[in-house]
Amino acid sequence: MLITHENVILLLDYVKIDSYSVICHFKCNETNKSVVSAVPFEPFEGKLEFTYKEVLLHPIKSYNKYYHTPITIYGSSTQETIILKAFKKISRHFVWDAKKEILIHN
Repeated sequence: MLITHENVILLLDYVKIDSYSVICHFKCNETNKSVVSAVPFEPFEGKLEFTYKEVLLHPIKSYNKYYHTPITIYGSSTQETIILKAFKKISRHFVWDAKKEILIHN
């Protein structure tokens, strides 16, 4: 199965983001069936480290660093986006149609 941003974004019907999770609805245009996937809301893939001194002396800067670090919902430059993580959880419901070169709900 070819799980790429280009293939998965064609299935994306709806995305809901709250403080705890990202809920993605993937809909197959061929069969009109939908599958829902929820993944934890992860503000940052990497590791943010703060020292006690940073938090104590610069609380606003520390807060902004943690809460305003961008997340990647969708992007072609990286493979580990939230949309792809959500799709990988439910990918067993889809098969690759080599003739049409699309993912189809099985």
